[in-house]
Amino acid sequence: MSRLRLFIPAFFAFLLTSSPASAAEGDVSVIDALIAAGPIGGLIIVMSMVGGALIVEHFTSIKREKLAPAEIIDEIEELFAEENYAEALEVCESDPCFFTNVCAAGIRKLGTPFAAIEKSLEEMEDEESVKLHQKIGWLSLIAGIGPMMGLFGTVTGMVGAFATIGNAKGGVEPSEFAADISMALMTTVLGLTVAIPTQAFYAFFRNRVTIVTLESGAIIEDLFERFRSAD
Repeated sequence: MSRLRLFIPAFFAFLLTSSPASAAEGDVSVIDALIAAGPIGGLIIVMSMVGGALIVEHFTSIKREKLAPAEIIDEIEELFAEENYAEALEVCESDPCFFTNVCAAGIRKLGTPFAAIEKSLEEMEDEESVKLHQKIGWLSLIAGIGPMMGLFGTVTGMVGAFATIGNAKGGVEPSEFAADISMALMTTVLGLTVAIPTQAFYAFFRNRVTIVTLESGAIIEDLFERFRSAD
């Protein structure tokens, strides 16, 4: 995991500092290219750092071992087999996660009709699932804003370039509006290089959340199925 934490920021840094302009022109440094992107490019770079931090955090927290630990599942199953539901509730409350939060909601309804237990389980499962999707939703937001910020920089740069041409008296040298064109191009590059990997990671974590919640839901359903016949 320590290697992953080093890899993600390095990966984003590589994407942000790689541009056609710097590759084609040996005399254009990475720093010059980033400076050419202006304040808008700086905001996009900050967004990339936030996205990289979120990706690292999601790799550590959104996984089966955290959302539905195998040892907790085994312990709850054993307590259910012994019909020791009070202790099972204590275990769930002492170690909150997706699996235990849903189980606790069902245990608290024991003694009521099975329909009430089932409804409580479904409601809590939906609530926990929404929380997880909201958590990874920030990646989708960054992926969506990145290209728009790049487009905003592009439009701003082009407006500046045309303003320079319009205000020039007589002929205008390309160097006079080159900075505006450079910003227009670099912000587009930065926006896309942030959005593409961030969107990919968002899809990855979304699929992981779906798989883990479905697997956990199936286990919980099997645990509480015994109360259906007892109803």
